[in-house]
Amino acid sequence: MTAQLIDGNALSKTLRAEVATRAAALKARGVVPGLAVVLVGENPASQVYVRNKVKACEDSGLHSVLEKYPADLSEADLLARVEALNNDPAIHGILVQLPLPAHIDAQKVIEAIAPAKDVDGFHVASAGALMTGSPGFWPCTPYGCMKMLESIGYELRGKHAVVIGRSNIVGKPMALMLLAKSATVTICHSATADLGAMTRQADVVVAAVGKRNVLTADMVKPGAVVIDVGMNRNDEGKLCGDVDFAGVREVAGWITPVPGGVGPMTITMLLVNTIEAAERTAAASAT
Repeated sequence: MTAQLIDGNALSKTLRAEVATRAAALKARGVVPGLAVVLVGENPASQVYVRNKVKACEDSGLHSVLEKYPADLSEADLLARVEALNNDPAIHGILVQLPLPAHIDAQKVIEAIAPAKDVDGFHVASAGALMTGSPGFWPCTPYGCMKMLESIGYELRGKHAVVIGRSNIVGKPMALMLLAKSATVTICHSATADLGAMTRQADVVVAAVGKRNVLTADMVKPGAVVIDVGMNRNDEGKLCGDVDFAGVREVAGWITPVPGGVGPMTITMLLVNTIEAAERTAAASAT
């Protein structure tokens, strides 16, 4: 058996076209969806991510504002800038690119973002909304994973899903999203005694730890769906995920590639969250 690929690039194009249509409808009502991206410091990876996010916005008909600040920007000045963006009616979403310089408390900055503009889905209010099933913004990477499962028509109800990783950005929200679809969810992490024993039971495995080959072919149930969130480099310097792709592809039923899988979906769901924020604002102002 060779697994079918879940193509993140193709799905992203479809979803971004939908965002562009929704953006055009808002513009016809005099509302231009706006995203502010704040970058502090010179982190090379962050600069690439930010550039890609801004371009994706512009390509989909959203207004984007990129604010760059030196690495020695004070925490107080950054918090003041976030507050100004909270109060700017032209901005519907605010994204502060992580990681931040060591002297700035990232959690404090995230909590300073108005929940109505928290399109990254990292605010405690967003996490609480996800946990309780209330309206809010879902973190973009696990949200993208859910869209990928949806795109293949996969029915999660009653299935066993294993999430490898327990971060606030991917692992924990991923588990909650799967649970909301009535999957039985197991979260594995660095202290899990026998990872393979867990994953071999799984109908769905989501690998999100940032460690090469954490999931190999002998750890996968035949026909399982494997979602690879990892972004690593192999010995030749090429981009790879957390999954031994060549081996697992011969066992799994569906698999996401790296690159071209979850990566493009993360930015796409940021656009979806931003357009959603703009629509909510427009609806509130119309009442």
